[in-house]
Amino acid sequence: MVMRNAPLPRVNRRGRAGIVVVAGAFLLFTVLGWVVQAYTDWLWFDEVRFTDVFSRTLTTRTLLFLSFGLGMGAVVGANLYLAYRLRPLLRPHSDEQATLERYRMLLTPRIATWIALPAAAVGVFAGLSAQSQWGQWLLFRHGGDFGVADPEFGVDVGFYVFAYPFWRYLVGTVFTALVLALIGALAVHYVFGGVRLQGVGDRMTNGARAHLTTLVALFVATKAVAYLLDRRGLLLGHNEATNLYGAGYTDVNALLPAKEILAYISVLVAIAILVFSHAIMRNLLWPGIALALLGVSAVAIGGLYPAGVQYFSVRPSVPSKEATYIDRSIKATQAAFGMTDVRSTGYAGRNTAPREAMFKNDKAVVPHIRLLDPDLVSETFTALQQVRSVYDFGEKLDIDRYTVDNRTQDYVVGVREVADRHLTGQQRVWQNRHTVYTHGYGLVAAPANQICNGQPAFVSGFLTDDPNTGGDSQCNATVEKIPVKEPRVYYGEQLPPYAVVGKEDGGRDVEFDRPTSTRQTDTGEEQVNFTYAGTGGIEVGSFARRLLYAIRFTEGNFLLSNAVNENSKLLYVRDPRSRVQKVAPFLTLDGDPYPAVVDGRIQWIVDGYTTAATYPYAQQVDLAAATSDASTGRGTVAQQRQDVNYIRNSVKATVDAYDGTVNLYAFDEDDPVLKAWNAAFGGDLVKPRSAIPPALMQHLRYPADLFKVQRNLFSRFHVTDSGAFYRESDLWQVPNSPAAPDAGVKQPPYYLLTQLPGQTAPRFQLTAALSPKDRQNLAAVMAGSYDADGRPTLQVSELPSSSVVAGPIQVHQEMVNDGQIRPVLVSLGADNKAIVEFGNLLSLPFDDGMLYVEPVYVKSTANLRAYPTLQFVMLSYGDTKAIAPTLAEGIAKLIAAGRNKPGGGTPPGPGPTPTPTPTATPGPTTPAPLPADLAAAAAEVDRAIAEVRSAQQAGDFVRYGRALQQLETAMQRFQAVRAAASPGSR
Repeated sequence: MVMRNAPLPRVNRRGRAGIVVVAGAFLLFTVLGWVVQAYTDWLWFDEVRFTDVFSRTLTTRTLLFLSFGLGMGAVVGANLYLAYRLRPLLRPHSDEQATLERYRMLLTPRIATWIALPAAAVGVFAGLSAQSQWGQWLLFRHGGDFGVADPEFGVDVGFYVFAYPFWRYLVGTVFTALVLALIGALAVHYVFGGVRLQGVGDRMTNGARAHLTTLVALFVATKAVAYLLDRRGLLLGHNEATNLYGAGYTDVNALLPAKEILAYISVLVAIAILVFSHAIMRNLLWPGIALALLGVSAVAIGGLYPAGVQYFSVRPSVPSKEATYIDRSIKATQAAFGMTDVRSTGYAGRNTAPREAMFKNDKAVVPHIRLLDPDLVSETFTALQQVRSVYDFGEKLDIDRYTVDNRTQDYVVGVREVADRHLTGQQRVWQNRHTVYTHGYGLVAAPANQICNGQPAFVSGFLTDDPNTGGDSQCNATVEKIPVKEPRVYYGEQLPPYAVVGKEDGGRDVEFDRPTSTRQTDTGEEQVNFTYAGTGGIEVGSFARRLLYAIRFTEGNFLLSNAVNENSKLLYVRDPRSRVQKVAPFLTLDGDPYPAVVDGRIQWIVDGYTTAATYPYAQQVDLAAATSDASTGRGTVAQQRQDVNYIRNSVKATVDAYDGTVNLYAFDEDDPVLKAWNAAFGGDLVKPRSAIPPALMQHLRYPADLFKVQRNLFSRFHVTDSGAFYRESDLWQVPNSPAAPDAGVKQPPYYLLTQLPGQTAPRFQLTAALSPKDRQNLAAVMAGSYDADGRPTLQVSELPSSSVVAGPIQVHQEMVNDGQIRPVLVSLGADNKAIVEFGNLLSLPFDDGMLYVEPVYVKSTANLRAYPTLQFVMLSYGDTKAIAPTLAEGIAKLIAAGRNKPGGGTPPGPGPTPTPTPTATPGPTTPAPLPADLAAAAAEVDRAIAEVRSAQQAGDFVRYGRALQQLETAMQRFQAVRAAASPGSR
């Protein structure tokens, strides 16, 4: 006898009320948080005048959530309901059915609820997944043609970039919906007796069989569509035979026909399942056989046959079999990464003799040699231009060029910002942090090729009326050369996350503006205050707005502090890179935004890239790995891991440092990806290239991250012959950082104003040295720049493959170990009171040879406030090396050493030298007195040596550098006097 199961216990009224309260509170705070986030985002987008980005993105995500969520929920719910409707009214008695009866009793009274709950859950997860594909949908909807056909099917590349990813996602969604529907329907059929494991008769009712086999047939039919997409996807896969991307010999000759055959077989199997299970035999035998046939076919046709072709046909003769496909990959990679028009020029580099004439007549290379290293002199800028401890210039400075007095040269530039991390004690109190220390002041610059007493020669005019220029007054320019009309920096890279600006009650200015001698405060500190008057910011004077942002930032001071009143505005998302990313979420941004003075205003310039990962046959790279080098993470933002095989510097963005205005300019108007994104956001999101102001165009530079990607790829893809490419006979590599070759980090490229072989005039360009694969000598010098029309240009000066010109790592090692240079370097770090830091090693093709220049900085370890000062410059040309306190002296020594080499001698280096003394006569006899002029020269040497030792012990390296110069001068005078006094002299 079957016993009736007792009903499940019911929750009492108090328990139900508790559940409702908890669930209601959870939903309230979840929804409230989302509403606050969305509304404050809308206010922010309204401030920057990019509300179309917010509204179109939100609308697209919402529609995708609803359409996919409702669609998948409806598919699953409908199949659950259909399985319930097809339940048998009479079920044979068995222990299995008796056990399932209690579940049927639980489900049947509220079957609609039990069907709706899993369907809704599936719909929510499907919607959440789909809304994240909003970018792919917009590209699918608005993408066009590239005007380039793939080499296998003749299909425009636009299909692969814009349509293929979304089609693939759609097919995957259909697979998921059918699988979930099949599992859910099978479960319902089992619970309600349509599918049985025990009892007499059929194990499955006709209704259940028809339902489940139809779902299986639809799954197999969808698999046929997937096979057809797989044929196109082969052009994006990895070819292990060549370590390239794209369909190879086996893919084209075995897998492509196999995928097509399997697609036809899938269609036949789907038809067979429907026909045999519904119309003819009405059992699962033949459908099962059909599915087994599909599985065997997939293994044999799609697996074993291609593997046999690969092993027996391709592997014995890869170069000949894969030649066509290697050519395809080379051409596609060059096109996808903007390397089709690389200007490659041969450069013999055979000259090894530095001559005076070649330096004297040069006006394009040597006068522009950059000595300041932006990675090292940030501390120097901070120490000499900080003014107050709250200011900082960041870990890394930037390089830009300016034209002053009709002379263009590169400058090291940095913005004096309030560094949030430097605020301490009372400065970190909410009111001080967010309403007093609201902004930085001024952009500081120094000519990159000028050094004064080891320090930068700062240019005034960037500091406006700030008298606190710092540093050696003799080194600072006295004429305002590059005026800044608005020096205040409310948007920067180091500022506190948000600022509340506006006059306090009573009209009092409270924002710390800058130190000055024009006003004395009650605390005795000399400063002037200021109140922001720009167009940026969101008004937060009303109670509703204050409450809104109190919730947004979880900060009660928005409601409690009297610093927030009816005059207040809120400035947030102040980092230039984050600001551009928010208004253009489809862009990948360069890791190194840089400031520039454009028409008297400080503008942050950010390079934006459009990327894709489905360009047929193009090599795929990890953007994070490809852009990582010795400077990454030190003031340069590391790229996120992202596989790409297409990239363009399509957008130049600017952020005004005072009012936060964001402008997006189309720099590559021919980029189809940018066209698609612009169309997706109404067609006017990005301004045309013609709208770029001429003053801004003068400060645009070749972007570093793009150049790094191109440099890495061109090291391999400069080889265009398929056989040579496969043999890897002429591949290059990016050398490691010369100062730390064993650290495994690449040498960063460097910006220079210089003239390379084949160029008619100096230009501002990003350059890098390349070495042969697994060797350290020099293979080529690569540079990226803009031509006279502002078009990007890549140029490679390639040395002969037989060249043995030393590369950066070799040259650095040769210089630091040179007999004349090493004693100087050792003396700099004597007694462990200082550390020696090497600046960027510049590789300069010069007069059919290679000129290497590397600055040497010294930083005291005894003084916590010490900063690096440039003490020497090392130079190398051919096998001639020199070191001197200045570049001019170094060149003179280089010329002298080269002139004397045939005679076998080189002039002594500038390091400390023992005091020369006359030869003493053995015995108790007194040595003869020195001539008066020789004694005076010797005494001068003694005094110079004493000054060197005194400066070294004091840790004053500016003084130490001067002392070494004085010692060198005294030595030269002593040797000249001694030579004149010798018996053989005339």
